Amino acid sequence: MIIEAARKAASRMFSAEFRRVFLKTLGLTLLILVGLWFGLQQIFSALAMPYLESFWPGMPAWAGWLGLVAAIVAGIGFALLLALAIAPVTALVAGLFLDEIAELVERTDYPLDPPGSALPALQAIVLALKFVGVVILGNLVALVLLFVPGINIAAFFLVNGYLLGREFFEFAALRFRSEAEAKALRKRHGMTVFLAGLVIAGFLAVPFLNLLTPLFAAAMMVHLHKAVTEQDTAASA
Repeated sequence: MIIEAARKAASRMFSAEFRRVFLKTLGLTLLILVGLWFGLQQIFSALAMPYLESFWPGMPAWAGWLGLVAAIVAGIGFALLLALAIAPVTALVAGLFLDEIAELVERTDYPLDPPGSALPALQAIVLALKFVGVVILGNLVALVLLFVPGINIAAFFLVNGYLLGREFFEFAALRFRSEAEAKALRKRHGMTVFLAGLVIAGFLAVPFLNLLTPLFAAAMMVHLHKAVTEQDTAASA
């Protein structure tokens, strides 16, 4: 079930429709990151240099190299900060296009089934912010656990697998169910959802490919939601 859902999602990654959404996601992500870069530079110029001058009144011309050193250190810090920001920024931007991906998968792979309903705008924004929070929390916890020998890599997969699996499965279910029903379904198939989340965490661990993680995860969980729904229907028949 999980492997089949992942295979179907991966097969859509190179379709024209998927590429359009990815390019929109990537373009907005890059614009935000560029804006952050220039914003941080402006903040540094406005605050750091006046601080140096106030710290050393009448600073001689030969000491101007301190400003250069500070600028280099700040540039390295900005680069590291932006590298850490890629995942949450991508999650935020992609969160705005998840319904578009879900509609694509439902229309092309399940044309005879009733389509899901797009989430209301406010709920979609809240969900996108939740994805950002999940990505940040998961990676912060994993970062802390990196310093614990023997469990660092496992921590990354376990934390992200649980959080990503939960959030993306509930997103797919919310297109057909109430929030309470979506949570109940996720809990009923908790182990399946968690194992699917581990697949998503593996996707997240691959540099550059991780930019596609939210889109891949949304498509995969649409397939998984369909599969567990069919399983429950067959079991109750």
